Parts: sequence; structure tokens; C-alpha cells
Amino acid sequence: MPSLNDLQYWTGMIGRAQQMMLEALSEATMKAEAEGASGGAAPALPALVDAAGVAHMQADFWQRSADLWQRFLQPGGDPHPLAAAADADRRFSSPHWRDSPVFDMIRQSYLMIADHMLKSVEALDGVDERQREQLRFATRSFTDAMSPSNFFLTNPQVLERTFATKGANLLKGLEYMLTDLKKGQLTHTDPNAFEVGRNVAATPGKVVKETPLYQLIQYSPTTETVYETPLVIFPPWINRFYILDLNPQKSFIRWAVEQGLTVFVVSWKSADASLIGVTMEDYVLRGQLDAIETVRDLLGVEAVHTIGYCVAGTNLAALLAWLAARGEAGKVASATFFTAQVDFSRSGDLKVFIDDEQMKMIEAIAGDAGYLDGRYMAVTFNLLRGRDLIWSYVVNNYLMGEDYPPFDLLHWNSDTTNLPLKWHQAYLADLYRDNKLVEPGAITLDGTPIDLTKVETPSYIQAGREDHIAPAESVWKITDHFRGPLRFLLAGSGHIAGVVNPPISKKYQYWINEAKVGSLDEFIAGATETKGSWWPDWIAWIDRLGSGHVDAAGARIPGAGKLPAIEDAPGRYVRMR
Repeated sequence: MPSLNDLQYWTGMIGRAQQMMLEALSEATMKAEAEGASGGAAPALPALVDAAGVAHMQADFWQRSADLWQRFLQPGGDPHPLAAAADADRRFSSPHWRDSPVFDMIRQSYLMIADHMLKSVEALDGVDERQREQLRFATRSFTDAMSPSNFFLTNPQVLERTFATKGANLLKGLEYMLTDLKKGQLTHTDPNAFEVGRNVAATPGKVVKETPLYQLIQYSPTTETVYETPLVIFPPWINRFYILDLNPQKSFIRWAVEQGLTVFVVSWKSADASLIGVTMEDYVLRGQLDAIETVRDLLGVEAVHTIGYCVAGTNLAALLAWLAARGEAGKVASATFFTAQVDFSRSGDLKVFIDDEQMKMIEAIAGDAGYLDGRYMAVTFNLLRGRDLIWSYVVNNYLMGEDYPPFDLLHWNSDTTNLPLKWHQAYLADLYRDNKLVEPGAITLDGTPIDLTKVETPSYIQAGREDHIAPAESVWKITDHFRGPLRFLLAGSGHIAGVVNPPISKKYQYWINEAKVGSLDEFIAGATETKGSWWPDWIAWIDRLGSGHVDAAGARIPGAGKLPAIEDAPGRYVRMR
């Protein structure tokens, strides 16, 4: 147990922190009430405070605080509810946080203050749900940043490591931090462990076409016969395509080839000055449509299967609507959507970053270059899971001085791509903010208005149950607009692991509901759970569409048809920064 002097010191420190926060909130409340009584215009934030709600919260906070201190000063009773919450929090799961009463008190007090701050957001009156969600996000980000686990003097694990290594951990962490500052990006994995084309993005194939916007990769068959209808995969242009081609055990591309599919993948060019003026029309028609027409002509087939991942799935939906409007829907035999959204009314935390101020900031960051540095998007996605993707690395690498582990998924995550500013801003404004894609005729491509309700293409829609980028309820809304035969599948895990879940891993699960239902909640209520990967369900669905088989010869071999091989996969575009 700490000495009496220690207890008095820490009681004063933590109590003062609590007092400062509550004083600020009380002052804002009283100021708002005073200015309201005098008929003056109250400042924006204080005017939003519900005085009655704040008073109730203050009383509750002080009661919880007094209860916590009483239990702390009289050990041996029942554990405080905050102790259970602290033990379940991975930041404080180490016994170091419980062995010392002082650090135990620090973590429990922090959780109480963080909880109180989040409840303060709910006490605000007169704000719309969008503003409230912005405040929730900002408050969560702030409380995550201020966790005692993130600071040298309030993290017992860091203190122990520092004494054990005589400060070598801090010196090593400083080296890591300075390296990250120099490159302008947080490091998540050993930067020397992976190389594109060697141990990631290594499935054999050839680049058979190159345009200013994309390279088209055709993969070498591994079966004697293949499905007659080929597969064209469109990855998101905000990331490198090889999320679907990590190591051989995780590669969806390699697995699809092994199932007998002739697989083509679009590798988008990272934006530079040559792509300043590109728009949605370019990515949909001179990207996706051009790739489909190229494959149809190369193999002499009427239609292709397609996959659109994330934002590329959004564009694929627009292309299907465009083809339907022009009477050309038969060019696409099926469409599969990996965690893709078309209706952005329930699109989650990313909407926090989309308002006029954010749009101006994006333009300022891009400057005269005309394209947005990919590191900006990396920071944005990291902020969505700041506790896991920012602060855990600050602690483990900067403070503890631990080595970076080799992890192919995190290597891909840090391999950023630049984005064309004009198209990126239009995507955020027209789709995320204004939700135009679901308004018939609101978007026109090459003079043709599009309407998603005209899409009758057989579609397979995959969502991740824990997806924080494309929430499952948002992905589900595709079913409210498409009119063709649909198969919706809810996969365990999130935006990446929910997709990249090969059968060999025997991880997670998925849910299917064969009944016709009207909402995601109804789907889940009647769904059947199956352990493991959903990939076999998808290939069985492809098989049921009735494509025959042909010999894996001639143009089915990359470079053997009318399109000669330009270079080996994965090509040069994926290596461009």
C-alpha cells in the first residue's frame, strides 16, 4: 500500500482533474442561463447545454466518485463496477495496473471521467444527430488520446520497462518516432519484412493492358479447365489492390484461380499530375467499363462476373445502372459487392469528416498539386480506430521500445495511394454528404441519367458485422434499391478481416437468411450461422449461375491471346507512390 503522503498527493491530483472538468461545464451552463435570462444571444456551445441534465450528471458523477474513493481507501470489499470495466479494457488488462493501488485508482478514475464526458454529449440540447455524432467522435478521440496508458509517468508497464532497460526503451522509441515524423506516417509493421511481388502480391500473372488510369492484370490458370465466364475484380482506388493478394494462404485472388476462374484485376494508378481532372465518369466508364469490354473482347465472351470492393463497389453499382439504362446489362453476368455502399444515409463515422470545413481542409492539404497525398486518408482511417491503430503503437513502440512485428495486412495498410482531388471531393460531397446515387437521375454519366432501381443483375452482397468503415446496416441498404436476384451475406469481423477470411484459416463465421426479409434486424433474427469462411458459399453461388467450362488454353493464358504481356504481375502501377 502507498504511504499516507502518497495517498494525499494522488487524491489531490485526481480530484483536481475531476474538479477542473466539472467547473468548466458548470461555468458554461451558468453563463448560458445568465445570458438567456438577460435576453442576450448565448454563445453557441453553452446554449446547447441542458442545465437540468447537467445537474443530474454532476450529482451522479460526484456520487460515483465518492463511492470509488471510499472503496479505494477501504480495500477488501466488493470490487467497484469500474474495476471490472478497467479489467476488460485491453489498455489496462496487465496486472501492473492492479498491483499498485495508485495506478489502479488512476485507471478507474480515468474511465469514470471519460464516461462522464461522453454522457455530457448526450446532455446537449438543440443539436441535430449529425452534430451530436461529430461531438461523440471528437470526445471519444480526445478521451482515447488522454488515456493514462499513453503517457510515461502514468503507465506502470512503461516505468518498469524503463528501469529494467536503463532507459534504452525510450531511446529506441525516440528513434522510431523521429523516423515516423520524417516520413509523415505512423509505422505499424516491420518496413523491411515485405516486398510487393516477392511475398505479397505474388500470384503469377501478367499485365495485359495499361491505360493512364489503370493496369489490367490477368492471372495464370492452375486448373485444366476454367469457367467460361471470367471474373473481373475492381479494388478500391484508395488502396492497393493486393489486399486481395496477400500471402498465398490469405490471397482471395489465388484461391479464385484455384477454383477454376479466369481472374482479371484492375490495378489503379496512384494519382499524380496526370490525373488531376479525372471524375466519377472516368473511373466508371474509362476504368471499369473499359476493363470489362477488354476482357469480353479478349476471351470472346458475352459477359463477365464482377467484384467491387468498398468504393469500387459503389462505382460498380453506378455502372450496372448505366448499363441497364442503355440496354446493355447483359455484359455483366453477376456483381459481387465486398462491404460496399450505395445509400449513404447510414454510413457511419466517416460522415464525421464530411462537411464544408473538412472539404476546405482537404483542398488546402492538396494545394496546387491537384491530388491528395495518400497519407491523409491513412490518418483518417486510423482515427476511426484510434485506440487500436494509433495509441497502441505509441505505447508499444514509442514508449515500450518494442520491435515492429512483421504483418502483411498492416504493410498493405501503410502502402498508401494518392487520390485525385476533384474526384475525391465530388465523391464525398455527392455521395456521402448529399446521397445522390440513390436519387433516380441525380447522377449522369456520359449523358445518361442512372437509376439504381433499374438494376436487375444477379448480385451477391457481403457485409461485415463489425465493419466501422461500411457498417452492415449501410451495406444492407443495397437491397432497398436493386431489383434483381440478391443474396445477402453477413460475415463475422470487419472491413478487412471479414473479407479476407480464407477457408484454411478456419476463423470467424457468416450468417445467411434464405427468407425474404425487409431489414437487417429481421435478417439477423432468422439467419443461420455457419462457422468459417464464406468464400465457399460465394463460389457455390457463382456455380449456380450456370457458366460452363472451357479448356485453360489460348487467350486464357496471360499474353497468349490478342493482348501480349506487358510485364509480370503485379505490375509497375502498384509500386508507384
